[in-house]
Amino acid sequence: MTRSLVLLTWDEIDGVRQLIPQLPPGCADELIAVDGGSTDGTREFLTAHHIRIFDQTRRGRGEAFRVGVANTTGDHLVFYSPDGNEALADIPRLFAALEAGADMAIASRFLPGAANEEDRAALPLRKWVNQAFTLLANLIWNRGRPFVTDTINGFRGLRRGAFVAYAPQSLGYTIEYELTLRAMRARAKIVEIPTHEGQRIGGATKGASWPTGVAFLRFFLKELRRDAVKWVRGSGD
Repeated sequence: MTRSLVLLTWDEIDGVRQLIPQLPPGCADELIAVDGGSTDGTREFLTAHHIRIFDQTRRGRGEAFRVGVANTTGDHLVFYSPDGNEALADIPRLFAALEAGADMAIASRFLPGAANEEDRAALPLRKWVNQAFTLLANLIWNRGRPFVTDTINGFRGLRRGAFVAYAPQSLGYTIEYELTLRAMRARAKIVEIPTHEGQRIGGATKGASWPTGVAFLRFFLKELRRDAVKWVRGSGD
């Protein structure tokens, strides 16, 4: 089984300078970057380190995932954002989980022994919202299965065949939640590993909290309505 590591970048020069030289040696058979139009030197840095860059035709994290899948060949894929939030040492662990039989492997910020960047915040609103959507997903779509603690984190890996089968349509940040819901519906094997989410290296987050939260709510309601119709017709899970 071959490993493909997909770097997701958009004006992350501070992060790539610090993190790319520290990638675990031999962690992947194939390494590419999907770039959303960086103008801060990110592309030049990646090119200097002989990392192939593929451009997005449309903006959005979901589109970046699809571009990454379309331009890699590995059986197992891990998506990594070099912004400081995601631990480099967890890349081989995600690949190992896939090779052990997982359809999806998620670096969870909420398992015992894990850490979230908002753990010390007085009002960890993003953490609470994340956990609320996670609880709802488990109650509605993951009944009778092991509880998934972090349905939203983008630091994850998938079997190529699983990604193709789930055919996610999200353009933006709901891509990870959509993939998790698809896996839950398919009764796929989801494995989580505890991760320590670090602080961002330079720049500002691309996903503003309020608009991102609204997008997640709309996506959740759309999925709920779709399945409600199926359940009423007697064809749901």
